Amino acid sequence: MRILHTSDWHLGRSFHRVSMLDAQAAFLDHLVATARDREVDAVVVAGDVYDRAVPPLSAVELFDRALHRLADSGVPTVMISGNHDSARRLGVLSGLVERAGIHLRTDPAGCATPVLLTDAHGDVAFYGLPYLEPALVRDEFKVAKAGHETVLGAAMERVRADLAGRDAGTRSVVLAHAFVTGGTPSDSERDITVGGVASVPSGVFDGVHYVALGHLHGAQTLTERVRYAGSPLAYSFSETTHRKTMWLVELGPEGEIEAERIDCPVPRALARIRGT
Repeated sequence: MRILHTSDWHLGRSFHRVSMLDAQAAFLDHLVATARDREVDAVVVAGDVYDRAVPPLSAVELFDRALHRLADSGVPTVMISGNHDSARRLGVLSGLVERAGIHLRTDPAGCATPVLLTDAHGDVAFYGLPYLEPALVRDEFKVAKAGHETVLGAAMERVRADLAGRDAGTRSVVLAHAFVTGGTPSDSERDITVGGVASVPSGVFDGVHYVALGHLHGAQTLTERVRYAGSPLAYSFSETTHRKTMWLVELGPEGEIEAERIDCPVPRALARIRGT
């Protein structure tokens, strides 16, 4: 199965008071064209679709157009809410748009209910773990201590339990929005530190074939199976040297991984100039 992994669109964001909307529109054109031209079986968006909980109308319209184009092209899309999104607002009408192949996962209670897609080798279960704010979801996951590792671990226990009840050949993909140990941050991510601890170990995701991460804005490979797509555009000067890409992931019949970086368009490159 061929999967296009992207994240951290931050629709509606500006860069030092300059609107990024045209550049974001160019990226979404590129996303849709890539999904079509590379015959992608699924697009996954690992959170932070919008830049803030109440996005401007122009950003909502851009998102709406992108979803219509993906639906029209027949490419199933799975996306989760990130820490910048309002999960409830993003999840409005999720049941309705699911009929068009757009699967929004914004409710922590549904993290173990996968989107099942099928290729020639069988089922692939896509589990969407929206951003889990520890203080808000500790009751849902019945954990004694509210921490990122604790709640993500509890969510992954549910995922593994569901997966164990499926056919042995079922492959699995998890979407998550978190700061995973070993990742390199930039200046444009919102701090999610709780109790002085922001990161979780990559081992919390053991037992699945691919983990599509969002939150950090640089594309990174933590392990062969655990990767950040990064943001499609630079949102701070700390990202001047970033190569902005999406991951094109080939998930083989036994769960083997081949990954290729697909470059995103750069409407306006950044530069740092130093001097006296």
